Amino acid sequence: MSKITWDGTGERRYETGTDHGVLYKKDSSGAYPSGVAWNGLTAVTESPGGAEETALYADNIKYGSLRSAETFDYTIEAYTYPPEWEECDGSAELATGVYVGQQKRSAFGFTYRSQIGDDTDEEAGYKLHLVYNSTASPSEKSRSTVNDSPEAITFSWECSTTPIPCTGFKNCSTITIDSTKVDATKLAALEDILYGTDDTEAYLPLPDDVMALFAEDAA
Repeated sequence: MSKITWDGTGERRYETGTDHGVLYKKDSSGAYPSGVAWNGLTAVTESPGGAEETALYADNIKYGSLRSAETFDYTIEAYTYPPEWEECDGSAELATGVYVGQQKRSAFGFTYRSQIGDDTDEEAGYKLHLVYNSTASPSEKSRSTVNDSPEAITFSWECSTTPIPCTGFKNCSTITIDSTKVDATKLAALEDILYGTDDTEAYLPLPDDVMALFAEDAA
């Protein structure tokens, strides 16, 4: 046994930033093909919910508790968005460059990264965040006049998720991969899937496929 110590060298970790956003529109088979880069990403705010307690009482004492199902919502903020997002945001193209709103909103998957730093290396690694079965709600878009302190318009969308199957676990909406802990070769293989290569198209693998990739016996 050893005495607990705090703030040891290399242990003062933190997360910062967000980048490498990718959008994957969900198809009729439940797959997420044809990933496209999301440029201008400024923030992703995760808002988990649910897991609320229902207390059970018996014999004049607290007997136990039940927890409600968890939910996962998040907000995407960006200066711009890929053309493929328009269908997810309730727009349809009538003709080239002509759009109609208030249409059916397509489901999508989304991935992004957050940077991991510590007291010895501000770029010690990163976390990959995979989000499944999302839909976006209508959002405000404020357009103001140009003045002596001009600012670019920031778009923002509130997104909710519906969990999908994950063998051996409860249905899930998210998977997070820590680059400082996983096998580098397997991580590179996952990134080739997520971001595509010169010969293959980017797509979002389902949770079971991610688990199979990182299994101990995976090649």
